[in-house]
Amino acid sequence: MTGQGVKTVARNKKAFHKYHVLERFEAGLSLMGSEAKSLRAGQVNFADSYVRLDDGELYLVGLDIAPYKEAGALGHEPRRRRKLLLHKREITRIGSQIVLKGLTLVPLSIYFKRGWAKAEIGLCRGKGRHDKRETLKRREAKKEIAREVSNKRKKYSS
Repeated sequence: MTGQGVKTVARNKKAFHKYHVLERFEAGLSLMGSEAKSLRAGQVNFADSYVRLDDGELYLVGLDIAPYKEAGALGHEPRRRRKLLLHKREITRIGSQIVLKGLTLVPLSIYFKRGWAKAEIGLCRGKGRHDKRETLKRREAKKEIAREVSNKRKKYSS
């Protein structure tokens, strides 16, 4: 997510390796003060995090936001589940996609937009081994092409 007034805190690079992202949603994050301070400092880890639908509400589970040093004893639990804020119709639509198509909700990035903490979540389908290898091959081919083009430019500019 990029644009004016948007500061990206962290991206979940593993999500793009493990899943095909079919649809993206922007959700607000319900945070404690110390969590917001820690996020602004970039102290977040996506390892083993996912989004769960419980009783008609979405929760971000397993996201590790490091404790804020200055908070002391009033700080937060690093891996607590955090509520995601979306419209009811969006949650209903997402829930039906998960149940009917067997899709997964995965956090893709966390950022601040106009001072508010937001999470970009993706409706995803898992990749098989073959798909992962295909993605790596495509990425390597792009790097090789870019390298060749760069070498030719250097050769002709000299």
